[in-house]
Amino acid sequence: MKLNGKVAIVTGSGRGIGRGIAKRLAADGATVVISDIMLENAQKVVAEIEAAGGKAMAIQTDVTKEAECNALVEKTVAKYGKLDIMVANAGIGIVKVSLDHTEEDWDKTLAVNVKGVFFCDTAAARQMIKQGHKGYLGSGGKIINCASIAAHGGWAFLPAYSASKFACRGFTQAFAKEMAPNKITVNAYCPGIVGTDMWDLIDEKIGAYTGAAKGETLKGAVETLILAKEVGTPEQVAGYVSFLASVDSDYMTGQSVMIDGGIVLV
Repeated sequence: MKLNGKVAIVTGSGRGIGRGIAKRLAADGATVVISDIMLENAQKVVAEIEAAGGKAMAIQTDVTKEAECNALVEKTVAKYGKLDIMVANAGIGIVKVSLDHTEEDWDKTLAVNVKGVFFCDTAAARQMIKQGHKGYLGSGGKIINCASIAAHGGWAFLPAYSASKFACRGFTQAFAKEMAPNKITVNAYCPGIVGTDMWDLIDEKIGAYTGAAKGETLKGAVETLILAKEVGTPEQVAGYVSFLASVDSDYMTGQSVMIDGGIVLV
């Protein structure tokens, strides 16, 4: 398996896309730390991975708190001796038009989606730099951030989310340039519409503004936006993250690639 011997952290992996990523990395041979603000959810994913023969442990983390992100890395290294892969996946989306957004909505979204990525990435990078590298790009570690199609084109009803994902994409590029001398790659994955609880909620909340019945917004997107004519799955996103985590992506850094069935073509 291509990630044998590797240790990975996946934040926000108690459900949804993060859960799919964690399970895929474990299936690829990595030991995976399941990090989530809901410990019970994280523990369930650990049980799923262990039942399939993989190795994992759960750590409760609020990614908006720098000390907790630092502790996440420290606990991982204390248990497994190193850190090879950081997947900063945790994120939230608040569905409101801009004129209805409160300061609290804005601050909460950017705290999770931007500060959380920054805290996790820098905590991971410090550890990876300590570990050293073998002289080629990618040998120092893999940092992988969750952006979005909203990082390539802003979405109505998701203004703070869109702003946060553009920020994540920009930080990914800047951090990739800074980490290259340490042979650490920094990339992002940009999911489109994926069949998760989060997108079910987005569908419902947008419908409250547009008058669309439950499921109609998602159906309309499939019919008019997605070239693949179907909603994506966490497993499809996880397949690309698996590539970013492996040696196959060693010559790739600073990229934010869409896995969206053809919604955004730029």
